[in-house]
Amino acid sequence: MMDLYKWRCIQVRGGEANEIIDEICAERRYRLLVNGMPVTEMVASAEQLEELGAGFVVSEGLAGDVEGVGVEGEEIRVRADLRPRGEEVIGSSGGASFLRPLPRITSDLQVGIDDIYRMTAAIESDDWRRTGGLHCSVLFCDGELVAKACDVGRHNTVDKVIGHAVLGGFDRSRCVIGCTGRQPVGMVAKAAHAGIPIVISRAASTDRGIAAAEEAGITLICFSRGDRFTVYTHPGRVAGVGAE
Repeated sequence: MMDLYKWRCIQVRGGEANEIIDEICAERRYRLLVNGMPVTEMVASAEQLEELGAGFVVSEGLAGDVEGVGVEGEEIRVRADLRPRGEEVIGSSGGASFLRPLPRITSDLQVGIDDIYRMTAAIESDDWRRTGGLHCSVLFCDGELVAKACDVGRHNTVDKVIGHAVLGGFDRSRCVIGCTGRQPVGMVAKAAHAGIPIVISRAASTDRGIAAAEEAGITLICFSRGDRFTVYTHPGRVAGVGAE
């Protein structure tokens, strides 16, 4: 369970006002250093910070893997064999991104319709339901849930579950990410740089997000809610839906 902030406030329901104690998401600011050099500052929730650092470095294509990661106060320190750094931009998710060509993913991983329902159901968390102010992502590997992360930033949740895969040595070509957040190009690019072939979102994508998934060979599934979902790209990885 996350460290949540409690605030006394007044709730109006059905025209009647009552004083309540509400649980609020806490946000913090962290400085990311790679090999001792500052890379960016990150606004994030205070949990799973090692995973956040490792995942950011890989998901932004700064490195293919990490050699180590540690947290000292408000600094996340990562050691990695860096690639040339692309142009830094601020993505639609509010986080820093680095522009670089997307790799092409090849994976024979396949999921069924019931798998997508099950993975979507796992995206929710108690903290997400209690606050209404968090995003949540999950990571499945070969059909098993291996990581879950909540954060004030949807991009951070993806970095955290990718970081879990990086630090845990999982075969990322056998992984699926499920996310509460939208999937614009910057979010899809994270999965591409991490080598993850399937992304499931409860929310929408954008035209550039779909184009990026098509280019990178990612199966992008959005509006996954209840008993429905929409497959936008590479449907051959979803059994019973379509062939490439």
